[in-house]
Amino acid sequence: MKRRSLMKATALIMSMGVASGAAFAQDDEKVVIGVSIPSATHGFMGGLNWHAQDTINRLGEQYPNIEFVLSTAGDAAKQVNDIEDMMATRNIDGLVVLPFESEPLTAPVAAVKDAGKFVTVVDRGLSQEGIEDLYVAGDNTAFGRVAGEYFRDNLEAGSKVVVLRGIPTTLDNERVEAFQAALEGSEVEILDMQHGNWNRDDAFTVMQDYLSKYPEIDAVWAADDDMAIGVLEAISAAGRDEEMWVIGGAGMKEIVQRIMDGDPQLPVNVTYPPALISSAIEMTALNFVSNAPMTGRFIIGSQLITPENAENFFYPDSPF
Repeated sequence: MKRRSLMKATALIMSMGVASGAAFAQDDEKVVIGVSIPSATHGFMGGLNWHAQDTINRLGEQYPNIEFVLSTAGDAAKQVNDIEDMMATRNIDGLVVLPFESEPLTAPVAAVKDAGKFVTVVDRGLSQEGIEDLYVAGDNTAFGRVAGEYFRDNLEAGSKVVVLRGIPTTLDNERVEAFQAALEGSEVEILDMQHGNWNRDDAFTVMQDYLSKYPEIDAVWAADDDMAIGVLEAISAAGRDEEMWVIGGAGMKEIVQRIMDGDPQLPVNVTYPPALISSAIEMTALNFVSNAPMTGRFIIGSQLITPENAENFFYPDSPF
């Protein structure tokens, strides 16, 4: 509840500081909002799916004239088909979309916008800027920078690190570029960067490759808590637990618990809340039921989770 209240309050603050939006619907006007997100293939996305459904249920009761159409996709091709179906058969008035990948979703989402619909893009940006009316995301630059600064400040010159990237998207680029920039001048060496696709099994395979190629690794930036779990499993299987620590990201409750317990392999984490989808859906709804302007960019900041403050980020009842 505390997290939801914060999201709602921040959304209202944001609404007062951006460009004006469309005229809102009258109480008897039916509005259809499509919500297209990736399926729950890993922990973060499982949490995001849970928050999406919870928000739709809540707003459906609050705004009887709004109908939500939710679809989940396990790949970019299905997501494209889902969006085209929403346009053809459901005549949606607005779309909230978290692209499975940036490039394949750009043209289909642009077609929705060209048809005069309100478009909200979440988290993974499109490959072309300026298509969407509203963009809601975590602060991906800060996400990479905060992690990079921790590496810079807690590793000696000459230390060697490896990086696991996510799915090829604009947000992954932003994170990695910020991480690299934070390390500039530190003499910390990045040995390798490969895509783990925000997937536990893929991360396990990538980390196995790193461990076979590099006899010395001091730290790992997994850049995602699901990937961090896969990385830790690979390190354990290789018997190299004492050699390196791992930083993931997004605040998975199991990871936060281990930080609270002082696990030396997981010294800190960086926030990136899956509940950001709730802000996106709610702000899109407000575009149709209020005079509050909803166009612009809404960026949720990233914070460092440490043993000292981890309790503030621990949600035992959360699915993630």
